[in-house]
Amino acid sequence: MSRSGGRKASRTSRRVFGDALAGLDDVTGRTTTHRIRFQARATSLDTPYLAAEATAAALCAGADVIRAAAHRLGGDEGGLAVDARHAEASLLSFAFLRFQDPDRGLGARIAGEDRTAAAGFYPAGDDRWVYLHSGFPHNTAGLLKLLGTRDDRQAVARALRRRSAADWESAIADAGLCGAMVRSADEWDASIAGRQLASRPVVEIVQMGDSPPEPFPGSVQRPLAGTRVLDLTRVLAGPTCARTLAAYGADALRIGAEHLPSIPLFVVDTGLGKRAASVDLSVPAGRTALKRLVRQADVFSQGYRTGAMERHGFGVGDVIRQRPGIVYVSINCYGHEGDWRSRPGWEQLAQTVTGMAVRQGRHLGTPGPTLLPAAVNDYITGYLAALGTLVALERRARVGGSYWVRVSLARTAMWVRSLGERGRPTAKPLSADELTRYSTSTDSAWGPLTHLAPAVQIDNTRVGWDRPPSPLGSDRPRFTGT
Repeated sequence: MSRSGGRKASRTSRRVFGDALAGLDDVTGRTTTHRIRFQARATSLDTPYLAAEATAAALCAGADVIRAAAHRLGGDEGGLAVDARHAEASLLSFAFLRFQDPDRGLGARIAGEDRTAAAGFYPAGDDRWVYLHSGFPHNTAGLLKLLGTRDDRQAVARALRRRSAADWESAIADAGLCGAMVRSADEWDASIAGRQLASRPVVEIVQMGDSPPEPFPGSVQRPLAGTRVLDLTRVLAGPTCARTLAAYGADALRIGAEHLPSIPLFVVDTGLGKRAASVDLSVPAGRTALKRLVRQADVFSQGYRTGAMERHGFGVGDVIRQRPGIVYVSINCYGHEGDWRSRPGWEQLAQTVTGMAVRQGRHLGTPGPTLLPAAVNDYITGYLAALGTLVALERRARVGGSYWVRVSLARTAMWVRSLGERGRPTAKPLSADELTRYSTSTDSAWGPLTHLAPAVQIDNTRVGWDRPPSPLGSDRPRFTGT
């Protein structure tokens, strides 16, 4: 790219970045472009969507809240900086993990999910496309049973030809499985589910009750030190929220159960800064243990489908009654209202229904829908959830109150779409030198581990993780110092 072309790309990126931040001002209540140093260069992802700017904006908006908190704790209100290519790389952070001793601990199991034919895009009987998401093994088995076929791509393709895409979508939803019909952006926006989501903020913060103010307990260097976060989430979006809070010093405790499946590579990627404990909510002792933790917590973040936490006694109302002043975070795929709220979903399904996959396919010239080359909605939704949590904590520090933060993958996808597209985008892959600059190393249970560092920097405040990721269930269900 010529020097003049580079300047033009940088100006365009800065403008879009400013527009994205302005779109989040209704959440933060601040002019988030104040004293932000934005490094804009060619993007690394081959997509027309402005993923780099959206990611950088979500991270900067959260960092701006931390910067203000550090100022109230006695620090100088300096600037903050973000490298858009670094932020964009974080949308694939799991892919940049490097295990210096790959045979230790995690071993070959880090390679990814088992392959199955019950995954990917297929044409249905009406020639419209559906996307099947295999998810965890029980979901794969459920899809194959619903289709009435063996785990073979040709057999799955023949089975899907027996019914229309809409029929399959309804059958998959009724069975509590993961899949959806491919839609264009216009189709989704005109649908009832799309219109319901469009009426909600990208990050929704609802005050659910009154309680005394609780100032940030940390320091200028680490404003969230002493802030206790319960992380009841899996895979990427939810864990990314707590990982982001931990980068500002929060005491994050990941709560799972031994019988729940996980993806080992994602556990390492999103476990930075956290301890990890097992609590079985299906037994009274587990529920008692979690109630004790709730009474000590500042944040309760959960990413299970609507109704799951309520059945165990940990819905938003239950938790706020146990601990007035807590920030309750709900993360799902399709939003928190309407008929789609309880459907299980993943990154790929958010892309499928909102029109992203159709647009990406056209961009690449493929004969059908195609997924974006990164977990754009997962990670950005995690950053937006962290932003909402920080804003709620800041409001609690000033005026008190209990808050409910709500985000969803599909709403994030609609926000990213709304930012516009690049004109004739040309991707420039990350260089080895860039990856070295963006990364840091730590010793872990899996041996020496190299991973991406946080993409934002705040003057006078340290952004980074105080501990390596922990294997699931390796810690006691206690906050630090209790």
